[in-house]
Amino acid sequence: MAGLDRKELNQVLITLSKYAEKRLTNDFLLELDHNDEFPQEVLDELYQDIGLHLMFIPEELGGMGGGAYDIYRVSEIMAGIDLGIATGVLATFLGSDPITVGGTPEQQERWMGRIAEEGLLVAYGATEPQAGSDLGSLKTRAIPVEEDGQVVGYKISGRKQWISNGGVATLYTILALAPGGPTWFVIEKGAEGFSAGKPEDKHGIRASNTAALFLEDVYAPAGDLVGLVEGQGLAQAQAVFGYTRLMVAAFGLGGGWSALKRAIPYSQLRIQGGAPLSQKQGHSHKLIVPNAVRLEAARAYIEWTARRIDGGEPDLQTEGAVAKYLATEAGNKAAEDSIQALGGYGYTKEYMVEKVKRDVKITTIYEGTSEIMEWTIARDRWQQHLKSKGAYYNDWAARLDQAHRAEPNNGAATAALAMRALAQVLERCRIDRLTRNQHILFRLGELIAYAETAAIFAEFVTTHPTEAIPLDVPTRQAMARIHARDAALKVAAEGLRWAIGAGQSDANLPQSLNLSGIYAAQAGLIEDMDFVAKKLNEAFPAE
Repeated sequence: MAGLDRKELNQVLITLSKYAEKRLTNDFLLELDHNDEFPQEVLDELYQDIGLHLMFIPEELGGMGGGAYDIYRVSEIMAGIDLGIATGVLATFLGSDPITVGGTPEQQERWMGRIAEEGLLVAYGATEPQAGSDLGSLKTRAIPVEEDGQVVGYKISGRKQWISNGGVATLYTILALAPGGPTWFVIEKGAEGFSAGKPEDKHGIRASNTAALFLEDVYAPAGDLVGLVEGQGLAQAQAVFGYTRLMVAAFGLGGGWSALKRAIPYSQLRIQGGAPLSQKQGHSHKLIVPNAVRLEAARAYIEWTARRIDGGEPDLQTEGAVAKYLATEAGNKAAEDSIQALGGYGYTKEYMVEKVKRDVKITTIYEGTSEIMEWTIARDRWQQHLKSKGAYYNDWAARLDQAHRAEPNNGAATAALAMRALAQVLERCRIDRLTRNQHILFRLGELIAYAETAAIFAEFVTTHPTEAIPLDVPTRQAMARIHARDAALKVAAEGLRWAIGAGQSDANLPQSLNLSGIYAAQAGLIEDMDFVAKKLNEAFPAE
């Protein structure tokens, strides 16, 4: 398995938490936010004093050689402190990805060695004004420069938009269209014809630097073409999507829990009608428990995907998309509901949840919007359904049945109901050609994300207990049962709605989806929610 041993990782996390406690106080973070200020000195300390950037660099190049699991843990911690600073730190990791994935050994030693030794900030220059998630629509051009019939360099012209660290980085990886196709180049700050625009005035993550980049005949020697072969840029970008989207998923996780860790203690102190809000189902079962459940379902899927990446399994872009979709949507909803949970206090800057909400929203947008994630998920799993002739999710349901027999308290039987309902919805979409409606395809992406996270949560809640949050196995089992119920009902009810809305032809579809069985599986829901609410209050007590 790739990555650090747990002792080494825990030491990094402890060091980071102690630094944040001392240096990154609420007052300091609020001031950065108010002033829209990039804290260069903080990034310098995190890199040069703590060596946080070394986490992402292979050992042979002077780094620590962190794996996907390590990246997730660090990303969550950083996001829980401040998503703007987290974005600045981890933009270096994203910016160096093309080199790590596609660079020659000499290029990796040259540039990754410099990043490790000098603590350089790096920026990832892919997005353009008209080419966000659609990297195939690139306008930036790389024109070969020849001498004696040999290509000795390229002149690069174009514009990049929404680039994290855009105005403060030293190294930039720039995606441009060369004659052979999309290609990555490394450009250094100060190159002639290269400039950055003023920092964007953003809704959130105001402690990060986001700027446009302008390239006017910027000369890049042929040796600065990543991999030395044109046309490999999109493949190199896609090779790490599972990895990088896991990082953003962890951002959503950290932001969501940052908000809940403020809302839960507050509910214990706020007296209403003679009792704390924490004792009232109208508060906890609407604003707290569902959000904690979705976040932990996302965590289970993140950790499962990270283990697979660290085990050397390739082509996990879809799993990365599922993780990012649920975690970031869950984080955004948790922050929104935490404002509601604090009432008027939540709407003020002093109590921080308002800032968290503004910050965490970006996680549903960058590194692929939630809508792109839905499309990515649906496109891949639709192909899986067709190739397997409908067996993909039915076979998964059978595995869940086995998991239920081994451990009946994890919600696996209910997750199996979700999987079988999903298989029925997909098959009906195939028969009636419902995916001709783009909206149906996108809604399938959402249903798939819920069903798969429910399945993974149920399968691994007891065999792979998380180390990341102080919730014991019985609590997480109750959470897995709640999420499985939610997923099964969502898949069946909303799948039926959209299938009927798109013109499906099977009068027996409600029976095929086993709606009665799914409704019956809701038994015990309130009891589980009561238990989770109690355990959340114990885990995060008011000081």
